[in-house]
Amino acid sequence: MKILYIAPENTVGTLNLWQKAHEARGNECRFVTLYRAKHDYDPGLCLNLPLVKANRFYMGTRHWYYQRFRGEMGDYAEREGYPPVWKPNLWLEQTYFQFRDWLWHFKVEPVIAQNGLLDYDIIHLEWGLEFYRDGRFVRRLNELGKPIVCTYHGQDLRTRGVIPTIDYSSGLNVTSELDLLSKHPDINYLFLPFDTNQFCPNYELHDPIRICHSPTNRFYKGSETIIQACEQLSRTENIEFVLVENKPFEEVRAIKQECDILIDQVHNRGGWGYGMNSVEALALGLCCVTELIPRYIDFIPDHPFVNVNGDTLFDTLKNLVRDHDKIMEYKHRSREWVVKYHDLHNTAAVLYGYYNDRGWI
Repeated sequence: MKILYIAPENTVGTLNLWQKAHEARGNECRFVTLYRAKHDYDPGLCLNLPLVKANRFYMGTRHWYYQRFRGEMGDYAEREGYPPVWKPNLWLEQTYFQFRDWLWHFKVEPVIAQNGLLDYDIIHLEWGLEFYRDGRFVRRLNELGKPIVCTYHGQDLRTRGVIPTIDYSSGLNVTSELDLLSKHPDINYLFLPFDTNQFCPNYELHDPIRICHSPTNRFYKGSETIIQACEQLSRTENIEFVLVENKPFEEVRAIKQECDILIDQVHNRGGWGYGMNSVEALALGLCCVTELIPRYIDFIPDHPFVNVNGDTLFDTLKNLVRDHDKIMEYKHRSREWVVKYHDLHNTAAVLYGYYNDRGWI
């Protein structure tokens, strides 16, 4: 069986993990990206398309544009709907995507033909996107009877919404974000895959205790609250606070390896609970601190997280750093839990169960 992933970017290296999991089952897997991620993850077959980029200028301009229509929250404002549906705000926006589709087709179509991208058996669309905003590639897949999977990671469904042509054609929708289960009438949960064997846990407790925070977006992670709490804590407790931003993956992993506690997020602005940042830390044997709402706790009752919110973060951290035995207990639980739920082969077994339910294999 041949499996193809199409993604805007290989954001946190997940596409390599899926490729590894599929190949371990004797299948062929390839991934295509539209542009390079801002970190050093393998881009696969990268098209390097114009008019889209994961940099501060592009994201800031988009946010400014959406503030004209959604208010002060701009690009962070969540859409209504079940599911939320993307539609252009102005004829100018519609014209922009029509022009971009026209411009991109000069590069996309030769890549499709030269690499046989219509010949794959199952096609995964990360972020619920394909090459074109008008869904023309998906329509061709539909005509060929190809199974299509859409994976939604968070803001793609919360603030953009589904692309109608793509949503209509998708035979399977999956997400690792629990809140998205209530935003789409036909979507399934799938734990983030992770190669737990590539990370060696570190159960050593450092002196001073090292607390790290590694946001990809400060707003979504509630970083202003986290930084303030940790800086205040460092004045009275024997800790070192490490803020990790805009660094290559290998360097980030090395820094995390030398820490004891990772704070993922508070305020739940970019989704509930935790993401790949925490998964990596759990695999490294760190004690992970994040905000979990009651629904998440019910969903994963055996979780190894230290649950906080913006109001309790400081006091919880103060009590935690004074209890070394408790930190060590969380470190060991972290590793055991992440292997049970996030190991890529265990996660792949769930995905293949979804394939089987639909008669695709």
